[in-house]
Amino acid sequence: MDTKEGVLMQRYELGKMIGHGNFAKVYHGRNLETGMSVAIKIIDKSKVMKAGMMTQIKREISAMKLVKHPHIIQLHEVMASKTKIYFVLEYAKGGELFDKLIKGKLKEDAARKYFQQLISAIGFCHSRGVYHRDLKPENLLLDDEGNLKVSDFGLSALDETRRQDGLIYTSCGTPSYVAPEVINQKGYDGEKSDIWSCGVVLFVLLAGFLPFHDSNLMEMYRKITMGKFKFPNSFPNEAKSLVSKILDPNPETRVSIAEIMETPWFKTGLVSEPQRTNKMVSDNLGNQSDSFMSSSSEKTSDSTYSTVGTTDVLEKDGNLNAFDIISLSRGVNLSALFYRNAKDEKEVRFMSRQTRGAIVLKLEEIAKSWKLKMMKSNGVLLKMEGLEEGINGGLAIDCEIHEITANLHLIEVKRLGDDKFGFWEIVNEHIKPALFGVL
Repeated sequence: MDTKEGVLMQRYELGKMIGHGNFAKVYHGRNLETGMSVAIKIIDKSKVMKAGMMTQIKREISAMKLVKHPHIIQLHEVMASKTKIYFVLEYAKGGELFDKLIKGKLKEDAARKYFQQLISAIGFCHSRGVYHRDLKPENLLLDDEGNLKVSDFGLSALDETRRQDGLIYTSCGTPSYVAPEVINQKGYDGEKSDIWSCGVVLFVLLAGFLPFHDSNLMEMYRKITMGKFKFPNSFPNEAKSLVSKILDPNPETRVSIAEIMETPWFKTGLVSEPQRTNKMVSDNLGNQSDSFMSSSSEKTSDSTYSTVGTTDVLEKDGNLNAFDIISLSRGVNLSALFYRNAKDEKEVRFMSRQTRGAIVLKLEEIAKSWKLKMMKSNGVLLKMEGLEEGINGGLAIDCEIHEITANLHLIEVKRLGDDKFGFWEIVNEHIKPALFGVL
């Protein structure tokens, strides 16, 4: 047994659950020897291995071992049993910074303090070759004194992930916070993309809403790519200049962290803090992070790895697919736009990295195999309709193809007829596998 009467590994007392995803749960815990409060994330090892996420977990551990800083959640220890992986983390009693924004914007001094602490933490990460890649208020926690703590390095990248040109090519993050170069699926500089996300966070803190937001996903992407946004009248004038320099769509001319720290607005009220030494985390962390990799023979089940504060992420063959990138967003509500195969829904949307021509060709092949009549309209809207009504009613489907880039399309599939069983069978068994295949 991994736990006995609420005690983990005879070392930590488990308290109430403070967060959860589909495949991980986070509990408040107490070190039985020192009495120190901790957060304990419990991950199902078999599910992680089935999803091919062990490399990502090792990367997260490696990143957190490198970044000992006052404004970064610390990883105290990693333990493993035959069935579970346990992350013992610093406990942030104040919760998410996101919760403070529910009531609206922050006062300028409060926003500046959080931004100063954020930049201090991210600058240190970059000095250690760590790039967070998912900065947003949900991943910024607060301790019991109200100080900011950067958390969730599950999507982080290290210097070793860069190619020879010094760029990163794996797209990930939350759409409303990611830099234009990430959306455009070109190689990008991890430092510059993190800086952009910090700028979006600062805008949200001072404005109370996102700089880039639109009910149409593609229009939001266009705004991000163009760096098109408006300041509210209440936005502090000095901060406007800084945000404009950060939210520069050209990464080559985007302001650096060193330049941010030299601006008068940033330096106002700045409190210097002693830097933590980069002392290695518990030896148990290093030993266990290697040992839990060797259990590949264990029985597994199909699932994904999830971290508290971040929507489920699935990474296979080193690449996040576009659907998973979009589904990460809590900063902009996309829940009505993307469904995950709910049987009572009449539509589903997902992403494909195939060209429009290839998508249309495969849809035509599917229609032919199902003996459906295919009607097209400018290659954007395709309708499939059954020639005869079945026992469950008529089968009629609309497929819309929305171009984001030449090789990235949003596919929208709607059920028009009464045959919902046939609709979901053709979607799940034919359409999605055919178009998801290259993701």
